[in-house]
Amino acid sequence: MVSSQMENRMKDSIQHDNYIAPDNNKGNLSKLADEFPSGSDVTISTFEMDVSNVQDWDRIQRDVLALHPGGVDLLMLNAGGSFKPAAGKTNWRDPEYFQKTFAVNTFGYINGIAAFIDSITSNKTDKRVIILTGSKQGITNPPGNPAYNASKSAVKTIAEHLSFDLHVSNPNVSVHFLIPGWTYTGLMTAHFPTKPDGAWAPEEVVEFMSQKMAAGQFYILCPDNDVTEDLDRRRITWGYGDIIYGRPALSRWREDWKSKAADGIDAIKLPPQ
Repeated sequence: MVSSQMENRMKDSIQHDNYIAPDNNKGNLSKLADEFPSGSDVTISTFEMDVSNVQDWDRIQRDVLALHPGGVDLLMLNAGGSFKPAAGKTNWRDPEYFQKTFAVNTFGYINGIAAFIDSITSNKTDKRVIILTGSKQGITNPPGNPAYNASKSAVKTIAEHLSFDLHVSNPNVSVHFLIPGWTYTGLMTAHFPTKPDGAWAPEEVVEFMSQKMAAGQFYILCPDNDVTEDLDRRRITWGYGDIIYGRPALSRWREDWKSKAADGIDAIKLPPQ
């Protein structure tokens, strides 16, 4: 789901008149509706829903297309939740922990695409956009929360295939895979009452995303105030190098590899994008 800060920033950066905001938090939707600058030329409609529920998507699809029979110009899917294993169970002893995580973090995207792909692709001429929000954890794969990492890794694969397929069938529809860095969203407020210096604000992420979209980038790898885009690219290169060079899985985080990984990441030289 999209935060109110992101919605407001997107209003400034992407010229659309009618906005649809679904979310599972009724209070956040009410706050967004109050804060969003609506007028005769700008409207917003909010819908409470559970992204893991196909029936909710069917309902939203009917309501949205009734309001906007011309279809959807920009679809941004941004579903994410961090679930934990049940008390007394490890990650590997609680399949429900994986099921809950994938229901939101992966099927939330699949359901959304299925609900609106026809309304987006029915128009073969006008420029339209689909944005899927991933996570660096789905690429660099840090230990600790395998279900979350795997669910976000699946979103990357989904976005890549969607881009490939629509490039052929609907070249007027551009697909983008947003990979935020450390971003201060509502999910973080329980741990950080105020924005940490190292985090980006949502507005900064949307500004960066808008620039990369304008440049035609599919992979939008966002930095933050702690990690540069170059460092992210070198860390990702090292991670995929585990496969290429036959290193142990997740070598970057293994105690016997940490020093070698740090030196190796520092030594990687990549061409500018």
